[in-house]
Amino acid sequence: MCLFVFGGKSQDMRFMTYNLRYDNPNDGENRWDLRKEFLRDQLRFFEPDVMGIQEGLKHQLDYLDQELTAYTYLGVGRDDGKEKGEYTAIFYKEEKLKLIKQSTFWLSESPDEISVGWDAALERICTYALLEDKHSGAKFYVFNTHFDHRGEKARRKSAQLILKQIKVLNQEDHPVILMGDLNLTPDTKAIKSIAKKLNDSRYAAEVAFGPDATFTGFDFSKAPQRRIDYIFTSPDNIEVKKYAVLTDSREQKYPSDHFPIFIEVMLK
Repeated sequence: MCLFVFGGKSQDMRFMTYNLRYDNPNDGENRWDLRKEFLRDQLRFFEPDVMGIQEGLKHQLDYLDQELTAYTYLGVGRDDGKEKGEYTAIFYKEEKLKLIKQSTFWLSESPDEISVGWDAALERICTYALLEDKHSGAKFYVFNTHFDHRGEKARRKSAQLILKQIKVLNQEDHPVILMGDLNLTPDTKAIKSIAKKLNDSRYAAEVAFGPDATFTGFDFSKAPQRRIDYIFTSPDNIEVKKYAVLTDSREQKYPSDHFPIFIEVMLK
């Protein structure tokens, strides 16, 4: 069991990041309506306390919200700041955690406005929440994001912007989790810049399980090659106990075109 302690009280804390793959009718045998129940059951089994999702559309989030009754979620659609377009939503266990504050900013030169940043192809966002453990009173931040798939400058600047926002928002030095699909491999400058400030949970974990790669493209016939999904943790107040890339499949099909990442931590 993974424990974290505050004032003599201890309990598990588990996080997951998951690119759901948006509901694209052209996905054929990998369409959302054919895989959503398997994905739901996977989440019910691993049961993270907090989960950041990427690419989910409103009806996909509503399905999970209805089926995963222990959770509620927060976030907005990137296209209009309301319900249109993909979300970087955060799901959390409502009985265990209390929402203190939350917001979303755009990864651009105008983060407070609906906007496309730098050389990005699309609007990109980061949703964050300050959560409080109802049992211990401990507070922590979760930042969940999805970097652009084309703009090299946009990805680099997005990393800088998020690190800046964390510094501005986290004046009380609470533990911080940064997660998401960053569309970058570990050898890139942007990932290295994040890793200078935050721990890459794969390398920080006492036990790491599963492959390096996280993107499958739904191709079951080939071993995945690219690691582009991450969970980073603040270095001084989070100890990563376990890290896993979950490669579950059913009838040689994956529940998404990305593997989810699952970690257990101790907040110090």
